[in-house]
Amino acid sequence: MLEHADRVGKKILISGGGRCNFTNIYCQPENFISANEHFAKSALARYTPADFIALVEKHRIPYHEKTLGQLFCDRSAEDITELLESECRAAGVQIFLQSRIREVQRTTEFMVCTESGEFRAPALVVATGGLSIPKMGATPFGYQLARQFGLRIVETRPALVPFVLADKDRRRYCDLAGLSTEVVARTNHHSFREKMLITHRGLSGPAILQISSYWQKGQSIQIDLAPQREITAVIRASKARNLGAAQKAFHGILPKRLAERWLENYAPAAWTNDALTKLEKQVHEWMIKPADTEGYDKAEVTAGGVDTAELSGKTMECLKIKGLFFIGEVVDVTGHLGGFNFQWAWASGAAAGRAL
Repeated sequence: MLEHADRVGKKILISGGGRCNFTNIYCQPENFISANEHFAKSALARYTPADFIALVEKHRIPYHEKTLGQLFCDRSAEDITELLESECRAAGVQIFLQSRIREVQRTTEFMVCTESGEFRAPALVVATGGLSIPKMGATPFGYQLARQFGLRIVETRPALVPFVLADKDRRRYCDLAGLSTEVVARTNHHSFREKMLITHRGLSGPAILQISSYWQKGQSIQIDLAPQREITAVIRASKARNLGAAQKAFHGILPKRLAERWLENYAPAAWTNDALTKLEKQVHEWMIKPADTEGYDKAEVTAGGVDTAELSGKTMECLKIKGLFFIGEVVDVTGHLGGFNFQWAWASGAAAGRAL
């Protein structure tokens, strides 16, 4: 194994707030985005969350379930990197750290030239990850290698990434940074009900990260700030239909500072039934157009990658080039937030490993 960093699993170590959300017990093909929605099914079916959990339990790593089936280490993500290194040692794998690859060639076999020497083998597995979090060592090397061998690449983009708001919206909302509330975020016929967080530059939190994977620049997102709650019913029933009654109703459902800001921006001049209907609609269908995302620096994963049409769904081997495999994030398979991208890494790795 040739690792260009100075230690293995650097991205694993920072995942899940340092606790590594290593899988999700509810993992289904529907939790993944790809140009070919069927591609991941074979690998995911043959190496399931239960398989990785069995490995975690074999190494006596304590873990717990958080919301929505997410599994985390009780102690730290180092437990997972130690598990992987231990499995490598048991299999006789040699790990070469700080291996900067200069060139890859293929004749009758593959030759990988590094600064410290040449490595030859009949098979080459590319597990280089995507472009996310470059400070952790992410590079476009995997995509460059795929192109070198004539493989198509589905255009890459940051995914599971916070939004940056336009100046006008930033001035209107971003002084509320740190405020969190449960919402339903929607775009392009997809929706997620989880927490939204207002930041100094825009919007984040699980609901926003999830929907970002489906968003395209220039589009709006729709946010329901009060899922399955009716805000204006209390105002309609009140004899005093005024700002005070509205504040009381809003404070009971939205966080206080957000409720106050919403009424500053949208309170009607007169509290008629039509005005209340419009106000209710605005709360449930807040349309906001992000200026951009925070980019690869803050993206948890990279969407797009090596076109799955170039690979066998059973083995991850290139259909045109015998012995060349691509696994994990470098492939055009992107999971939702919550342990799904790790499960794709384990499942695609297992598929290639069994084929080898």
